[in-house]
Amino acid sequence: MDFYSNDYLGFSSSRLIYEKAEKILKLQKLKNGATGSRLLSGNLAIFAETEARVAKFHQSESAILFNSGYDANMGFFSSVPQKGDVILFDEYAHASIRDGLRMSLARSFKFRHNDLGHLRELLVKFQHFDTIYVVTESVFSMDGDSPDVQELLKIVREFQALLVVDEAHAIGVCGKDYKGLFQEESGAVFARIVTFGKAMGCHGAAILGSKILKDYLVNFARSFIYTTAMSPHSVATIAAAYGYFEEILDREPGELQQLRDNLQFFEEEIQKKGLSQHFIISESAIRSCLVPGNDAVKKLSEEMLKSGFIVKPILSPTVPKGEERLRFCIHAYNSRAEISEVLKLLGTFVSKV
Repeated sequence: MDFYSNDYLGFSSSRLIYEKAEKILKLQKLKNGATGSRLLSGNLAIFAETEARVAKFHQSESAILFNSGYDANMGFFSSVPQKGDVILFDEYAHASIRDGLRMSLARSFKFRHNDLGHLRELLVKFQHFDTIYVVTESVFSMDGDSPDVQELLKIVREFQALLVVDEAHAIGVCGKDYKGLFQEESGAVFARIVTFGKAMGCHGAAILGSKILKDYLVNFARSFIYTTAMSPHSVATIAAAYGYFEEILDREPGELQQLRDNLQFFEEEIQKKGLSQHFIISESAIRSCLVPGNDAVKKLSEEMLKSGFIVKPILSPTVPKGEERLRFCIHAYNSRAEISEVLKLLGTFVSKV
């Protein structure tokens, strides 16, 4: 039983999305591969069509597709911030963001996780810089928690900083119409990174922002320029997933509401079974149970697997020593019986750790 994958809505095994992608492909010139970079032979019509669809869905002026979320973050942070700029990023930012920062000409400094007071202190300290970028995630991949959206926007506006948000784990799960925590505030965000390998159930990513930003990335983002573009099939699957998502929103919540119901039930069961003190507070589909020690958390994961539940251990140094955890991912297709049973087992094992 799956409590470990990022396939929150079950889209990766959706026959309807598979069939929709097949229909989209039949309308295209037959190609198994893009044949080259999008600046050479790989810029097929399906790319522009899908980018327009993604941009419209997310109420953005433009969208530019990348082969992965890693490529999107690498491309953005290595090319957009310039010498004389400063980047302030949450200390729990994803590895792809950090790797992009290492390649940037701008100076970068971390602020304590979701500590907006500390962020304000750094903004005061560096306010003389040409441009300040503030970087965070709407849902953090290891803790499943989120920043205070309204307070963050208030601070960014006050210092006229440019906000960059990775929405990878929020799309399909959080926010109005499940479109991300910053969807309603899209006009106040310089760039949003959305990825398709989580709730959308496929692969790839997009950077959302202004037309000028897109034009700049086309010409300077090396992870966009110097790679063969995604296959038409991958792009068709993205378009199909977004089409299916729109249909669900139009007719009834379906999988979206089922996920919300499961998240609520999971929280109720945590409290009912007296496990709240072991879990990091979260309203997302990621619920992390702290089990200090690599050996202890690995053993716990192995014991749960014996009972048919796949819950992956997250070890140090991926997370700080002493904050090792079991990372539960909740899905629309998990049953209440499965949720209740996996937490019952967890309670039994945690009491022995």
